[in-house]
Amino acid sequence: MYKTFDHTADLGLIVAGKSREDLYANAAFAVFDIITDLGLVEARETRRILVEGDGPEDLLINYLREILYLYNGERWLLKEIRVNRVDDHVLEAEARGEPLDGRKHEIRKEIKAVTYHQAQVRQTTGGWEARVIFDV
Repeated sequence: MYKTFDHTADLGLIVAGKSREDLYANAAFAVFDIITDLGLVEARETRRILVEGDGPEDLLINYLREILYLYNGERWLLKEIRVNRVDDHVLEAEARGEPLDGRKHEIRKEIKAVTYHQAQVRQTTGGWEARVIFDV
């Protein structure tokens, strides 16, 4: 579903999905799987996500920024996500998770920001694939 690669002082991520919805859901899952142990996060609250972009890569970056804001801005951890609609310019999703609890959740890796550097979204013979680099 995803794999990481080293990129100087940053973290690279390659994500795959059978559909566009699956791809974007897997990207959000990957971000939070890198941040913490998702086995300890419960799906207690729902957050609605609506993101726009000027194309697939811009939409991916804006979406991942919104996903990262849940953690960096609201101290909230995602457990699961369902992407209800996605095209080249709009994405609608519902994320489920819970607030960060320092006694319960260990932060494995901090992700500061998503970059446009080498961002890519493309259709493959097996579905969809995205490549993105994060500042860590």
